[in-house]
Amino acid sequence: MNPWLALAPGDDPAERIREVGRAHERFLAGSARPVPVRAVVAESWARSAGWIGADGTAPIVLRDDELEAYRSAHPLARVMPIFRDLLGGLADDGDHILAVCDAHGRLLWVEGHAATLRGAASMNFVPGARWDEAHAGTNAPGTALAVDHALQIFATEHFSRSVQRWTCTAAPIHDPGGRLLGAIDVTGGNHLANPHSLALVRATALAAETYLRGLAPPRAEPAVAALGRDEAVLASGRTRASLKRRHSELLVLLTTHPEGRTGDQLGLDLYGDDANPVTVRAELSRLRRILGPELLDSRPYRLRRRLTTDFDAVLEHLGNGRTPLALDAYPGPLLPGSDAPGIVRLRRMIEGRLRTAVLATGDRRLLRAWIDSQWGADDLEIWEAYTRLAPNDLAAARRAAALAADYACNVRATSP
Repeated sequence: MNPWLALAPGDDPAERIREVGRAHERFLAGSARPVPVRAVVAESWARSAGWIGADGTAPIVLRDDELEAYRSAHPLARVMPIFRDLLGGLADDGDHILAVCDAHGRLLWVEGHAATLRGAASMNFVPGARWDEAHAGTNAPGTALAVDHALQIFATEHFSRSVQRWTCTAAPIHDPGGRLLGAIDVTGGNHLANPHSLALVRATALAAETYLRGLAPPRAEPAVAALGRDEAVLASGRTRASLKRRHSELLVLLTTHPEGRTGDQLGLDLYGDDANPVTVRAELSRLRRILGPELLDSRPYRLRRRLTTDFDAVLEHLGNGRTPLALDAYPGPLLPGSDAPGIVRLRRMIEGRLRTAVLATGDRRLLRAWIDSQWGADDLEIWEAYTRLAPNDLAAARRAAALAADYACNVRATSP
């Protein structure tokens, strides 16, 4: 069965709702393996449980003029006519909602019949609300962003109980360089759990990406996207290729050392003291087959052409004092699943410089954007800086106080 589809052929939707609902309650009670739940859903539940409770509600983080200014300048504003043309009929039929979010899960457009929109508003499925997994749990747009793949989330597969009467289908959307821009979503009843709705939403996302590529100027150089994803994407011209983990790490390391690296140096960067020269040479040989000999040289190993990277863009903005643009260009930590020493050092450097710059601005909106992210959600220092600038935000004050108490407990627990 297609793992991204909610129902297998012949499944009884009502029985499936009951089965998954029981598994959901067992999971919340401490069951380690929520059977019979799809792997993509079980993994999302595990992530969600680390952030929110099952009775939580997505917060509204953008309002009024701030929302309007942000979405009108967002790249996805250019493709809203495509979304409305291909999916607008669903949104007008009274049974479905068309929604578009940014790469952080913030809903920018939510459209449909007034009565259906009122029902969605009861769970804060409204423009300006934050629907990534960290703030709303398992849901189609949030989970599509997390796994970077089109999928369906069916009824009781949602982590939050208040969302379990809905079914949704979503697909991520990327810019011409492979950077995640956001997701397109259709939300409605259980009848959405079919292969046709998934194919339609995915085709709409692909149409939007094709249109954006047509607007983009031709790239003279390939580009590497490695922020906020475990596997880097190499874009060259109009083609995109997703690399395996080790190849992603090697490519990122080579982009940061244009002078080249020896096999021993790359071994230390990848494996530390456990490096095996034979393994390193084998991985480099596989990477050369992917990139081609015209791009990857040896003795030392180096790239024959400069590759632009998404993290270079962040660092360039920071170097020029453009902190808001740097934060907007940062979808998440560099190859977050990597434990390669060279990648870990680079990841910490990039995040540390960005965090320091955000803190130094004293800008309430930038501080809020940082703590609303998955990587900054537990950053006590920035929570405290934000609450000083927003003394009337009682929810933020409670969150900062809870983090401070947790940190104090951890310090006492680790003290000799």
